[in-house]
Amino acid sequence: MELTSGINRLQTRIRTSRISREFGIDTLAEHLESYLPEPAIARVRAAYEFGEHQHRGQFRKTGEPYIYHPLAVARILAEMRLDATTLIAAILHDVIEDTDAAREEVAKRFGKEVAYLVDGVSKLDKAQFHSREQATAESFRKLMLAMTHDIRVILVKLADRLHNMRTLEGMTAKKRAAIARETLEIYAPIARRLGINSMRQELEELGFANLYPRRYEVLRRASQSVTGDRRSLLREIEETLSRALAAEGIGAMVKGRRKNLYSIYRKMREKHRRFLDVFDLYGVRVIVDAVDECYRGLGIVHHRYRPITEQFNDFIANPKLNGYQSLHTTVMARGGIKFEVQIRTREMDQIAESGIAAHWQYKLGEKAGKLGNLDADEWLGHLAEMHEGERDSLRFVDNLRMDLFPDEVYVFTPKGQIIRLAKGATCVDFAYAVHTELGDRCVAARVDGHLAPLNSQLESGQTVEIITAKHARPNAAWLHFLKTAKARTGVRNFLKNQREDKAQRLGERLLDKSLSDLGMSLRRLSRSDIERGLAEMEEPSLPDLYTAIGLGRRLAPLVARHFLESDAPVAKGRRAKPLAVEGTEGLVVEFAKCCHPVPGDAIHGQASLGRGLVVHRFGCAYSTRKGASADRVELTWADNVTGDYDVELRVTASNKRGLLATLTAKFADADCNIENITFPESSGALITIRFLIDVRDRHHLANVIRRLRRISAVERVERC
Repeated sequence: MELTSGINRLQTRIRTSRISREFGIDTLAEHLESYLPEPAIARVRAAYEFGEHQHRGQFRKTGEPYIYHPLAVARILAEMRLDATTLIAAILHDVIEDTDAAREEVAKRFGKEVAYLVDGVSKLDKAQFHSREQATAESFRKLMLAMTHDIRVILVKLADRLHNMRTLEGMTAKKRAAIARETLEIYAPIARRLGINSMRQELEELGFANLYPRRYEVLRRASQSVTGDRRSLLREIEETLSRALAAEGIGAMVKGRRKNLYSIYRKMREKHRRFLDVFDLYGVRVIVDAVDECYRGLGIVHHRYRPITEQFNDFIANPKLNGYQSLHTTVMARGGIKFEVQIRTREMDQIAESGIAAHWQYKLGEKAGKLGNLDADEWLGHLAEMHEGERDSLRFVDNLRMDLFPDEVYVFTPKGQIIRLAKGATCVDFAYAVHTELGDRCVAARVDGHLAPLNSQLESGQTVEIITAKHARPNAAWLHFLKTAKARTGVRNFLKNQREDKAQRLGERLLDKSLSDLGMSLRRLSRSDIERGLAEMEEPSLPDLYTAIGLGRRLAPLVARHFLESDAPVAKGRRAKPLAVEGTEGLVVEFAKCCHPVPGDAIHGQASLGRGLVVHRFGCAYSTRKGASADRVELTWADNVTGDYDVELRVTASNKRGLLATLTAKFADADCNIENITFPESSGALITIRFLIDVRDRHHLANVIRRLRRISAVERVERC
């Protein structure tokens, strides 16, 4: 045991020494000398000294001192030539979360910018939340919000995640898989969306290897087995293209590349291909000086090798959302082997590898955060909209996941503006992409001049015109076919606001009704009683309280007693008017499934926490159970009730051939829709069938029952 312990300590010292040489502060400072002035490097050293002091005594699961992790994160960012403020934040990114250092101390020592970046990367305290999932979602939401104000927050976080992925060996297999899954679902797509392909590719490779180690190993071996066969061909293509480009006066760098194993795996899974059917396993990248040389180079490539016409993409004329530009073409080489060729300028190549970081301006004295001409700022603005429109953090993360995988289509507005959307996007997605108000008011669409349903999936090159109506409103059913996070957030936000408005009005009526039962009214309440009651219930205002009552978060009878004395007597000899139910209150009023009330029935309500107001038929066994009377609300139907209401009928009839067809025909004759049919009982000659149907009111229901009873085979019709 002692020998084993000694060997482990020796291995840890050797590993620590190696890491110190590779990622120590002196090594980092030496690298920074290539692009940062001495005062900036001195600030980085000071940050290291502070971070080392704060993390002293802390060790990673791999055994080395903890400070080497933030130093490694800073080195990753230094290789991207980022500014001193970002590097300092990288070195200190864990001090607020994992040490006694406070944000104020970091701000005092290194400035408010550094403190903001460090705080943006720091996770929220898990003790504040009900579950680990909620804590993770809230922390991620905080990170995304901080990123919208300063993109360097996510750059530090991506570098942090990359180094963690490089050093997963200290984790259990289950933990490694969980971290890898999160990396592939969230962090690698963010790197892709920001155009940081160098970081994205390594995150994907490491994530794939740790999440699916067996699949990764199989693909790695398969890739190695074909490398030898194609290496000579790849070299031949490189030499051929280099000579051909030089002969036309184009100075180009031609280099072969191997496709990312995770990209191969995704293509195999999504397109149901075998490994050998992935034709762009290996490819060639041509880097030239000017844009016109890209198109001239394309002609040269197509002159030397036969192109596959349907596999050509011009991302120079139509850049990707992350700013990526390049010409992609697939050609046929010797032996019928297909190769992808990418042609781009040196500037395009830099953006393709570093993305948003390639546009970073780190000049001293200038305000950081400029994004160059990337479309990433548009995406960041969209994230800010999502943050404002979606308060549920778990749903926010789901929307973000959806938004991070945008296989794109390009469509046009009637004025010729190009709108980029996720593949499978519909006319409603298009409307919200143009403007939120356009989405809220859309009723129909014209696609290439022809009327089309709102759920029509769009294709690249189409021209879309949205038809609106003044009184149109989003439909909750849209959520089933929407493909973009912006559209889903817009619809949910509208419905939520609409629901809260209705809940506020209902809550006010419920509270006034409960106060009337106690011989009081809202108008007669004093300001002091209102303020005292709101303070006791910790509600900021009366409208907020009304909303809470209408949504079922608070019970009106209990709230009423908060505004009065707890022992307030009920006024004798006085009976308040019942509360009128209109049937249009939406989600804030629920019609009980146990008794299925319809307009015309004698009804009462049950104020239920979490459900709002539940309407029951008078005499319903469930609503008259012991203890239920305390939350009962007297109800009546309003004069202007509209809509259809569920009701359940039990039909007992002779079990004859064609019975069901006869019954359903009678329902249709009575202008009645069938929602569900069940066959709970059958006893020889008789069968009992339950129908869940829609009716307008008791008169409509009575007409349906009369028609059913006229059928000779029907023995009995009962309302359940």
